[in-house]
Amino acid sequence: MPAASVRRLLPAAALFAATALVLSACSASSGDSGEGGELVWSIEGANLSAGHMDPQVSQLDVSGMVQRAVLDSLVFQEEDGSFSPWLATEWTVSDDSTAYTFTLRDDVTFTDGEPFDAAAVKANFDRIVDPETASAQAASMMGADFYAGTEVVDDHTVTVRFTQPYAPFLQAASTPQLGFYSPKVLKESADQLKAGGPGITVGTGPYELTEYTPDQEIVYTRNDDYAWGPHGEDAPDVETLRVEIQPEASVRAGVVKSGEADLASNIPPNLAGDLGDGITVDSIEYPGLPYSLYLNEKYGVFSDEKVRQAFARGIDVDAAVEEIFFGQFPRAWSVLSSTTPGYDADVEGSWAFDSDEANRLLDEAGWTERDADGIRMKDGERLSVRWIAWTPVPDDRAALANAIQSDLKKIGFEVEREVLEPGAYNEQYEPKTFDLTDWGFSGVDPDFLRSHLHTDGFQNASQVTDPEIDGLLETAVATSDQTQRDDIYTQLQEWNATYTAIVPLYSPSAITAVGERVEGLQYDLYGRPLFYDVTVG
Repeated sequence: MPAASVRRLLPAAALFAATALVLSACSASSGDSGEGGELVWSIEGANLSAGHMDPQVSQLDVSGMVQRAVLDSLVFQEEDGSFSPWLATEWTVSDDSTAYTFTLRDDVTFTDGEPFDAAAVKANFDRIVDPETASAQAASMMGADFYAGTEVVDDHTVTVRFTQPYAPFLQAASTPQLGFYSPKVLKESADQLKAGGPGITVGTGPYELTEYTPDQEIVYTRNDDYAWGPHGEDAPDVETLRVEIQPEASVRAGVVKSGEADLASNIPPNLAGDLGDGITVDSIEYPGLPYSLYLNEKYGVFSDEKVRQAFARGIDVDAAVEEIFFGQFPRAWSVLSSTTPGYDADVEGSWAFDSDEANRLLDEAGWTERDADGIRMKDGERLSVRWIAWTPVPDDRAALANAIQSDLKKIGFEVEREVLEPGAYNEQYEPKTFDLTDWGFSGVDPDFLRSHLHTDGFQNASQVTDPEIDGLLETAVATSDQTQRDDIYTQLQEWNATYTAIVPLYSPSAITAVGERVEGLQYDLYGRPLFYDVTVG
């Protein structure tokens, strides 16, 4: 096998191509390939120990990525966007899309022996929306305020009701965020789920969490009774899934290169091409909201639209992204990545780098004077903004931040950046005492824009407050007419390209390095590994 063969896995003809369920075509090394054995998976996972072991509460992608081994879902979303049975054998949706009725499998048990039934579904869904749970992302996916409750029709039939039509629910119900914990755990140990651990993180999945050393490793052991995989899979071949938590990208690359790990996630582009013989690198572009900057219009100078527009046009995004990410990640133009249903290609090029235009906008906004450092001034105030970032910051994103600061300084726009530990970050994020912050967000249904742009959105870091935008988002979530939804999301993308609440920078990919011992590896729609059919040589 060629050295570090990189496969982008992006068939151009398919809408969901970037999220295709694919196989790692690596040949087994010498030695017999058979049932059992151990697979070592190296992940970043730096913040799991900070209360992020529970996908029903955490907003971190890594939480759902690792706990998918434990948490099954009602339905499975296929590569073409359709849904297949999983813990639910069938379902119906009411004509007004306010009620979803699921018929459940009758042969599923949690690894603590508790039965999976309608009562378990209700206990989990009610827990997610309970204010005491303090869920944000999962609660939003449950419909938040318009979740009307879950009705136990009989032991294996359940109806989830909403106060208004809720189109994205099936997609939400396919994710680990809406996966299922044992009712016994929810009754006795729910307050410990964020910390996680053996006997706490208990689901119906193909693996059971049996050991956990925070900031070091998570050990999952095969659930021998498993017989209800999304495509009929039985218990996995691999007996032990050992997840090593290694925040440094160079370490993750090193362990898969040396054979100490069988696969490694979140490999940066600069390391992907130099992993040696026998390593396959799978690159799958995330659907969702690209890695972006969120400009807080209610706090400081970003209250002026011209300043926001100048900020965006003063950054040479194309050059920075190409150089820093080695051409692996495409530059983003929209608040939807190009692999997300509803993406509007017409916004491409609509706010290209133009320092002359940026300078003109700042002049019009009254920032015409300069201090001794060349920073623009207005009424004795420097044109300076404060960017708060959540640690740890990968080296490539740090380099991108440096490029952004350098570009903006050339037009007299100062950006001061603070890299903060989670607690310190939240102290500023909650009251919104910052000028800008950054993140990307993976998601298949563009309803995730509701949490980022609605007045009451829990991720509305830009503090957008616009009744017209609220109305569009509320209409989109309430209609099952896909043409109407696509039109609304097109309007939202075009609006942001001018209004500049969010500055998209690049669309990241899930880059996974896979060693030659591994066969049968699959990925979900988000590029996260699935281990149902994996064998190790």
